[in-house]
Amino acid sequence: MSTTCVYPLPPEHAFRLAHLAGYDGVEVMVTNDTATQDPEALKALSKKYNLPVLSIHAPVLLLTHFVWGRDPQIKLDKSAELARAVGADSVVVHPPFRWQASYARDFERIVRVTANKYDVEIAVENMFPWGAGGRSLKAYSPSSDPTKMDVDSMTLDFSHASLSGRDSLELAMAMGTKLRHVHLCDGSGSMDEGKIFDEHLLPGRGSEPVAEVLEYLVRENWNGSVVAEVNTRKAKTEQDRLELLVETLAFARDKLTPIAPAQPEPAAPPAGTDAAPNTVEKPQAN
Repeated sequence: MSTTCVYPLPPEHAFRLAHLAGYDGVEVMVTNDTATQDPEALKALSKKYNLPVLSIHAPVLLLTHFVWGRDPQIKLDKSAELARAVGADSVVVHPPFRWQASYARDFERIVRVTANKYDVEIAVENMFPWGAGGRSLKAYSPSSDPTKMDVDSMTLDFSHASLSGRDSLELAMAMGTKLRHVHLCDGSGSMDEGKIFDEHLLPGRGSEPVAEVLEYLVRENWNGSVVAEVNTRKAKTEQDRLELLVETLAFARDKLTPIAPAQPEPAAPPAGTDAAPNTVEKPQAN
């Protein structure tokens, strides 16, 4: 479960709810909350709630503009360093903005060098066009779509795919073996359909083929990470928020459970024989 599920509440709140809901681990979004930047604080939360930190999301929110300075390359480097310090094996990063010219120009090389430096996967996330005055703006460079970049690992976000008008199943297949990380959520439409906000609905509550993608990954024997990244801000109580997180986890586990192959029926005995079909004796009660 991503700590963004309860943002702007502090990270301990996320660890506690993830523990109560039954998640396997936590993805930490680095924010201006110092606990998200401190490996010792994160390791203490991990130990307290018996939940490993499985991934780090580099700071990308508007409110984190000055976290670790203003240089996006330094932000990525510190995110990878943090991942190594807490035992996480992956970092999620967004593509550069167009106005981050030097970073954007060298982004693919920077990602690969940083991943090798810290021995972590850096999974570039699919994003979406921005809108202004009814027009779509190309805010990201070299692209909002990681399949158009020379990167080794990618993150699929269903809400972002929805807003960009991209079919998530087609996108997952286009990512191929480079798909290493999934942000589990949903969306209800694209900017072309009048949508403005990045919704991050619970899976199954939007129009994206979320179930089909997870079932496809099972068939492909995929071994990446699925991280809940849903919006629970409308929850009126703590119990309401917990129930939303439990529902999200149940959806994931249902769709990611491989279906056992059907067992063949036992062969009938040859005609004219008294042999009975194979039977299993029931154990006697003690």
